[in-house]
Amino acid sequence: MYLKTAESVTEGHPDKVCDQISDAILDACLRQDPNSRVAVETFGAHGLLVIGGEVTSEANFNPEQIAREVYKKIGYNDELEVISHIVQQSPEIGRGVDFGGAGDQGIMYGYATMETGEYLPKSIILAHNLARRLAYLRRNDPEFFWLRPDGKTQATFADGKIKTVLVSTQHEDNMSQGDIREKLIKGLIEPLVGDLSEIEILINPSGSFVTGGFMADTGLTGRKIMVDTYGGLLPHGGGAFSGKDPSKVDRSAAYMCRFAAKNIVASGLAKSCLVSVAYAIGKEDPLMLVAKTSGGQDLTEVLKKNFDFRPRAIIERLGLRRPIYQPTAAYGHFTNAAYPWEEIVGLK
Repeated sequence: MYLKTAESVTEGHPDKVCDQISDAILDACLRQDPNSRVAVETFGAHGLLVIGGEVTSEANFNPEQIAREVYKKIGYNDELEVISHIVQQSPEIGRGVDFGGAGDQGIMYGYATMETGEYLPKSIILAHNLARRLAYLRRNDPEFFWLRPDGKTQATFADGKIKTVLVSTQHEDNMSQGDIREKLIKGLIEPLVGDLSEIEILINPSGSFVTGGFMADTGLTGRKIMVDTYGGLLPHGGGAFSGKDPSKVDRSAAYMCRFAAKNIVASGLAKSCLVSVAYAIGKEDPLMLVAKTSGGQDLTEVLKKNFDFRPRAIIERLGLRRPIYQPTAAYGHFTNAAYPWEEIVGLK
């Protein structure tokens, strides 16, 4: 039996709250100054929020205000003590980027498969759809008034068929676990999955989940990199996305890898494709650039013919100097066809 498992989290998960705050600050800078250099991290714990990092920009922005607005919009009502410490980007890093080089060394990967219409594995799509629908029900369905922002989902497939669905959700303290299970099966899982007769369903397996968000756990920008990408089913170079402007290849090159892999698969050259790239700080040409199919076929020449992986070329082709990043900070960076790196353009 070949098993594939992927997880997702809601926008109210403490790590995702931090991702959204970091990307909201990035967007605020890019909205005023498209050439902003931003590297902002957010840490939240038990009523305290700390924002730190490096910004070089002509923009005027208030990180504390942005953070509170994001927090409230997600659905939390408690007050936060917010501390921010943001300084200018190191000129030594800046010099390399100014000449078109990569903002750091690193390895990035992109993947696509014909397994779903989104060109992503089934388990990732289902996990994200469950998390997204959980938030939708909380916001829009009066029957689910008892849902609270924090939540996690997970889906396991066995030989291409759903084996297990797992949902953990924060809730009001006057709800029984039996009622929660019944309502989520009917309102959350069945509409997405259909027949549940042969599927194991786990809902709040540890029992009640009343305390959530920063009141229950710490949050940190960049701590859900598998949720952001391919659910742990594919390699990851380790670099997070949120809070980083596109001069940081951790973000922009990972988007370009996905863009290239998706277009290779969409063009019919492969049923699945993994694109890999590596950079040295300050250098514009990649140290490594490879495209391979699941069967081992090498499509690197096709990749190099159709896609320019120099950092400036990536930014220009995908239009990455726009304030488009906060929406990417929940439910995966590759699940929305409106994102520029998800566009299907064809190959030469």
